[in-house]
Amino acid sequence: MTQTTQRRADYRARREPAGEDGDRRLDMWVSTKAWLALARLACYHSVSKREMLERLIVRADDAVICRLDPASQQWYFDAQR
Repeated sequence: MTQTTQRRADYRARREPAGEDGDRRLDMWVSTKAWLALARLACYHSVSKREMLERLIVRADDAVICRLDPASQQWYFDAQR
């Protein structure tokens, strides 16, 4: 294991998820088009890419929730993994 790999592993071990309102690790690859769009949006709104991504996700989720019939929302919340 390289020194960088070990340092990252140590950091991740120290930074465990902090419950429902804490931070969670998101590790994925996205298309160049999506990455560039995220970078432009973040720059335009003067926020970090992380903040911009969080805003976009929460707004999209809120838009779905407000359209659901309250009696049928449970399936949506049960889909969390």
